[in-house]
Amino acid sequence: MIRKTFRQMLTAQILSAMTVMLCMLVDSIMIGRFLGVDSVAAYGLANPVLLVFAAYGSMLSAGIQVLCGKTMGAGDRDATDACYTVALVLGIGVSLIGMVLILLFASPVCTLLGAGKAGPDNPVFDLTRDYLRGFIIGAPAFIIAQIMVPFLQISGNRTRLAAAVLLMTVSDIAFDLLNVFVFKGGTFGMGLASSLSYYAALLIGGTYFLKKDCLFRFRPKAIRLRRAGELLKYGVPTVINQLSLVALVFTLNKILLSVGANVAVAAYSVVSTVGNICYCFGTGVASVALLLSSVSYSEEDRHALHDLVKTMSIYAVVLDVLVTVAVLLLAPLLVQLFLTDNPGARSLAALGIRLFALSLLPCSLNTSFKNYYQGVNRTLLTEAISVMQNFAFPALFAFILSAPFGTTGAFLCFVCGETLTLAVIAAIVWIKNRRVSFSAESFALLPKSFGALPKDLFEATVRTNEQAAKTAQEAAVFCRAHGESERSSMLISLCVEEMVENIVTHGFKEGKRNQSVDVRIVFKEDARVIRIRDNCMSFDPLQYLKLHEADDPFSHIGIRMVAKLVKRADYVNVLGLNSLTLIL
Repeated sequence: MIRKTFRQMLTAQILSAMTVMLCMLVDSIMIGRFLGVDSVAAYGLANPVLLVFAAYGSMLSAGIQVLCGKTMGAGDRDATDACYTVALVLGIGVSLIGMVLILLFASPVCTLLGAGKAGPDNPVFDLTRDYLRGFIIGAPAFIIAQIMVPFLQISGNRTRLAAAVLLMTVSDIAFDLLNVFVFKGGTFGMGLASSLSYYAALLIGGTYFLKKDCLFRFRPKAIRLRRAGELLKYGVPTVINQLSLVALVFTLNKILLSVGANVAVAAYSVVSTVGNICYCFGTGVASVALLLSSVSYSEEDRHALHDLVKTMSIYAVVLDVLVTVAVLLLAPLLVQLFLTDNPGARSLAALGIRLFALSLLPCSLNTSFKNYYQGVNRTLLTEAISVMQNFAFPALFAFILSAPFGTTGAFLCFVCGETLTLAVIAAIVWIKNRRVSFSAESFALLPKSFGALPKDLFEATVRTNEQAAKTAQEAAVFCRAHGESERSSMLISLCVEEMVENIVTHGFKEGKRNQSVDVRIVFKEDARVIRIRDNCMSFDPLQYLKLHEADDPFSHIGIRMVAKLVKRADYVNVLGLNSLTLIL
């Protein structure tokens, strides 16, 4: 089911990765076409501040994916609500503080970014400050939108998520056009247009959290420093990743100013904006990997994690080969979207985009492995990859290659840095496994003691009632082979058959493809654990039984019987999948 779930989540996750980047792309195009090269340079100089806020939102988003993946995988609804509450408080509070500080200290911030001092001979300073002021008004919506994405994904609201992204993009284009042709608001208006589009996205995505059947509940009494610490701890690798990017943008701006002046910075602004959209495909793959690895790791599902590594690698390679070819072919046309009146900047930007495109494939693999390792608690490795990939290696290559090759050398830093990072990851994996291997099992980097041994694990996929009966019989044989009595084996078989047949009979929709039920039985020292998972409509059998306690005792007899047989039963709907765990 990992492969099907991965495929179902991927499109929505790619679109959600674009929540920030699409507005940046639209702004960059509009600024380049209607406001000139100085405005494009100002936009590029303002990018580090945008990335700082994106870093904080990404930190919370990643923390949510890891922490909620673990709590939902464990069936702990109270801990999930606590995570939701803490995330909202941290997101809204810090974004408001940041907005006020940028508005108060916009001028010194612009000087720090490299825009120089205010003066009649330095228009870039005023343009940079104006854009920052317009953009920062939307900081609360900007952060909340990033927080909203994993919660919508976890709850299976992929259509709503896609609609929110679409509305954000359309509204940003409309507001930008109004700014250019009606209000003449310059770079301030461009930043404000992005702000308004984030608020528009909240109108679609945010309404889910006000519904009675929302999976998450805001509970102020659940706020605990410990929970906030866990959320931030799981998000630290992501903020290190984003801050590394901020440092790289800042460093490259300095290097490009020294070797190519404002024209080179403007070209890099175009390369960066196109690159951010291209990154969304790899980021989408990596985000799905983070969420699924967190859930599977909490369930100690070794097989699912091996399958996940293989699946994410295949999708990363296929998608980014296609994107790389498209960008190489379309580079001149892409540049014309941004720059129309400066042949020098256009030529530099086209070269930069093509050189950058060569880095997409290793970048996507690096990011996928980085997120996967974050989900399986290899935090130090995740942080090391972030620093290598997003700052240390590319900055080193930019510094070395810009001296002999100028701007071209600086743009070569991306492919060189990503390739070296991927080589280092492979070397670490081979050292850990003490052998050279490209298998998913090797790159999964799971301890030998992790999860159930193959001999203590039974797994099957069911699509029909006939398969359900056969699986129940096989489960009984498996149990007897592990020393269970005839009666215990029969009871486990009965649990499986009753629950799976109920799902196939009442949960499967006629004509819908790819409906299935995954059955997993694990023999532990102190318990027998049955997990039944399906991709049908949301249904909580435990809540259903509770609501019908007063009914005829002979109705719903299958669910009643299973409830009496087990020591504990937990249900959770995560990622749009029903997951029932029975402990005997």
